[in-house]
Amino acid sequence: MKKSLLALTVLGSISGAALAQSSITVYGVVDMGLKVENAGAGTYLGLDSGNQSGSRLGFKGTEDLGGGLKANFVLEAGFLADTGANSTAGVLFNRQSYVSLSGNFGEVKLGRTNTMVYSYAATFDPFGDALAGDSARIFNYGGSRTDNTVNYSFAAKNGINGQLAYSFGEVAGSTSAARTTAGAIGYAAGPAAIVLTHQNTKNATGSDGAKTTLLGGNYNFGLLQPFAAYAINKGVGTLNTRDALLGINFNLTPTDVIMSSIMHKYDQFTGHRDATQVALGYSHAISVRTGIYTSWARLTNDYNINYKTVKNGATDNLFMIGMRHKF
Repeated sequence: MKKSLLALTVLGSISGAALAQSSITVYGVVDMGLKVENAGAGTYLGLDSGNQSGSRLGFKGTEDLGGGLKANFVLEAGFLADTGANSTAGVLFNRQSYVSLSGNFGEVKLGRTNTMVYSYAATFDPFGDALAGDSARIFNYGGSRTDNTVNYSFAAKNGINGQLAYSFGEVAGSTSAARTTAGAIGYAAGPAAIVLTHQNTKNATGSDGAKTTLLGGNYNFGLLQPFAAYAINKGVGTLNTRDALLGINFNLTPTDVIMSSIMHKYDQFTGHRDATQVALGYSHAISVRTGIYTSWARLTNDYNINYKTVKNGATDNLFMIGMRHKF
C-alpha cells in the first residue's frame, strides 16, 4: 500500500512538472468606436470595429522542450465587433496563424505572419498603425500579413534586432511568381528605437515586383517623443514614389498620450499625384486592459490621385472616438 501511494505521488509530481512546462492562453481585443468620415461622396456616420486595435480572439501556447528550446503557436481570428462577422470573409484565423521554434538563436515561425513594415510600425509611427493617423493610409506596407511564410527573428541583449522572411508564391512552374522576400535590421534600447526594412513582392507572373525600403525610428525624451520615417517604393509598372513622416507624441502621464503626425507622398513618375495628411489623436488608459481614444485626420490629394477618397483631387476628413478592451 505504501509503495502504491509512493508511486502515485512520484507520478503526480512528474505529471505536474510536465504540465508546468506548457501553457495555453486565450486572449483577445474588443475595440468599438464612432466613425465619421467624408471621402468626397457625403458623410459616413457609423459604429466601426478595430479603430485602435483590430478586434480579435486569439489562442497561443508554448511547450518547454528542454535545453532552452520551446515550441510555440499562435492562432488569431479577427472579427468585426459591430456585426460579429469575420473581418476577412471565409478566413477564420485571418490575422496570424503559425507554429514556431524558439531558443537562444531567436525564433523561426512557419505560417501566416506579419509583414515586415507592419511588424515595426510602432517604431516609426506615433499612431502605431492605428486610428485616423495610421501611416498605412499613405505609406506602402505591402499589406499587414503574408501567407505561406518562413520568418526568422532575433533580439540581442545589446538592443540589435532583426527579421528575415520568405513567403512562397506557390505557383506551379515558377518559384518567383507571387513570392515575397523581406528583411529588417533594427536597434531598440533605452529611449531610442530605429529600423531599416526592405520588402519585395513579386507579381502574379514573377516578371516584376513591388519593392519598399523604409528607414524610421523614434526617441523618447519623456514628455516629448519625436518620430520620423522615409520610404522608397518602386516596381510594378510605373510605381516610383517616396513617403515621408514627421510626428511627435506628448506623453503627458503614463496613461495619457497626445499623438500627432504629418505625412507626404511624392510621386516621382508623374506630376500632380501627391498626397498629404495631418493627424491628431489622444488616448487614455483607464486601466491595464481598458482605454478610450479619439483621433482626427485630414488627407488632401492632388488632382491626379485619390488616396482614401472616391475621386481624384478629393479630400478625406476622418474622425474617430471609441473604447478598447483587452482580455
